Amino acid sequence: MRLWIACSLASVAAVAADVPASNITFNGDVLPVLQANCQSCHRPGQIAPMSFLTYESTRPWAKAIKAAVLSKKMPPWFADPSVGHFANDRTLKPHDVEVLARWADSGSPLGNPQDAPAAIKWPENGWQIKPDYIAQGNTFTVAAHPPHDVIEWMTVTMPTGFTKDTWVTSIEIKPSDPDVTHHICVNFRAHGEGVKYDVPTWTDKPRDESGSALPRTAAQIAADPRAAAAAASDDARRRDAAANPGEIAGCYVPGVGAFDYRPYQSARLIKAGTDMVFSLHYTPNGKETKTHTEIGFTIAQQEPNRRYAYLATSSPPDADHFAIPPNNPNWLSPPAEATFAEDAELVWMMPHMHVRGKDMSYKLIFPDGKEQMILNVPNYDFNWQLGYAMETPIKVPKGTKLVGIAHFDNSANNKFNPDPNRTVYYGDMTWEEMMMPFFAVTVDKDIAPSKILKRGVFVRDGA
Repeated sequence: MRLWIACSLASVAAVAADVPASNITFNGDVLPVLQANCQSCHRPGQIAPMSFLTYESTRPWAKAIKAAVLSKKMPPWFADPSVGHFANDRTLKPHDVEVLARWADSGSPLGNPQDAPAAIKWPENGWQIKPDYIAQGNTFTVAAHPPHDVIEWMTVTMPTGFTKDTWVTSIEIKPSDPDVTHHICVNFRAHGEGVKYDVPTWTDKPRDESGSALPRTAAQIAADPRAAAAAASDDARRRDAAANPGEIAGCYVPGVGAFDYRPYQSARLIKAGTDMVFSLHYTPNGKETKTHTEIGFTIAQQEPNRRYAYLATSSPPDADHFAIPPNNPNWLSPPAEATFAEDAELVWMMPHMHVRGKDMSYKLIFPDGKEQMILNVPNYDFNWQLGYAMETPIKVPKGTKLVGIAHFDNSANNKFNPDPNRTVYYGDMTWEEMMMPFFAVTVDKDIAPSKILKRGVFVRDGA
């Protein structure tokens, strides 16, 4: 069983061996480390299953904490340190790793209460931000299907409740039950006549006995009438996403945090009367679960100079391009590309794949032909889909191309692989695959998000 200890780690090759174990106490030494690096996740309502707020709740985990920090199972941080510098880098200093390990070895003493720092006042009710306004999403009951049963992606529209044009400086998507939540993405759309709120819609897709969607090469679609209708709409959606990368307001996936624009002095405009359009995917775990979504916002006090935009692109998704062979430990996906139609500053990146995802890197190709690697995640982990916030925004001139490159492990050596003996296609379910580099930029506030990236047409090889 994986131990979800969201403490930051660093290389322990150069540990602070001069720290006497007998002098290390929870109040004087350990609690400051936990506050700075661990409690954001290790507190009630957050992703970690145990709290590190107090001595009483932390002490039983002392040996496990030591094992996790020394083995580098934690933190959830996977960026190659030689590529880029990130403001949210979770790695612990070697001295802090040593403090945690030696505290466990010395019997985990409490120490003098007067040595303890003041408790951090974390946001209430499990929020990572302290929202100025909370919009209510949908409520959905996930039936007690067996794990890996299929619940198709659904779309639900809900009102934001904003009665005037509002610039927001952060957004957090908070599901009530992360155990059954594969993802929740949200976008904002002007209210249209006839829109029905809180009505889930979805398309049932033809699937084989494993729950995987039927393959969608051009020849297979032509030969199988059952797949034709679903393939036409589904492939059209994916081809458009690959050719026309565009904006999303935000997505909740395992491990991702709130989308906070404040460090970049930027904001997002939400018009009065706007609706929230949710893309939801739930995964059954064998017990009936009623889950509810909330969206928290912080609100700007004045109009910003910069607009924040959260974007995504994709590799070509059709089976003629994307088909991972059986037992292939290092399959190279077709690249995902997006070309900038406006000057921008790149501030954040988040690789997204499913359980066969192995690694992903991002590079920029500038108009003059110069190339720059900006993120390398050599050991992707589906359970911790982290966002990487640039320490210094990267200036991206108009005409620059962002390229995502990824490998997949469809072999028996991948412990998360449900079946290494089958060809794996692009699909919505966790046991299918995706290749989507998410990223965020800031632009001049007068530039519409839809204008940031160049629009294109997906063309098959040789067409």
